[in-house]
Amino acid sequence: MGAYRADDDYDYLFKVVLIGDSGVGKTNLLSRFSRNEFSQSSKSTIGVEFATRSIQVDDKVVKAQIWDTAGQERYRAITSAYYRGAVGALIVYDVTRHVTFENVERWLKELRGHTDMNIVIMLVGNKADLRHLRAVAVEDAKSFAEREKIFFMETSALEALNVENAFTEVLTQIYHVVSRKDLEIGDDPAALPKGQTINLGTKDDVSAVKKSGCCSG
Repeated sequence: MGAYRADDDYDYLFKVVLIGDSGVGKTNLLSRFSRNEFSQSSKSTIGVEFATRSIQVDDKVVKAQIWDTAGQERYRAITSAYYRGAVGALIVYDVTRHVTFENVERWLKELRGHTDMNIVIMLVGNKADLRHLRAVAVEDAKSFAEREKIFFMETSALEALNVENAFTEVLTQIYHVVSRKDLEIGDDPAALPKGQTINLGTKDDVSAVKKSGCCSG
């Protein structure tokens, strides 16, 4: 029975949001990370969906709840609820479409307007397998990320290149922020079951940390 309840056995639950223009591959990044799947037929995400996966960081089990949304403007009404409680974000652009990289700045501004200053952000240049169609230089993205003090990685959901690394890096960095107690931890009955929440200045926070038993850790 041990394996059966394993899915619910975690030390931390972190909400991570995927943002970026429509068609950059957010949904395939999520399905590659959460289920190791890739779909050739790209249908637009309508509204919001999320998937979960647990990874090990140090000796802790970190469960990621990763939210995916439609990049189209007409779904922008969901923003504040979508961002609420997020402790990590991946801003995704398509390396073959320069306009999606230009729009990163707007996504970043919106993200920062809705989240805590401690949020861990990674810029992700997806579709890196389409080398012959590249329109955004690695150096440009790298210097943008350095200027904005965010992480950067190029990925290919198709080839499963760096997808694992990108999510794992974000989750590991969030864990370090939380374990350094940079985020104020307080009780919040409105949060997910599991006791304490990591309070990022919102009352209804999704990201939570389990109360550890006596003398653990």
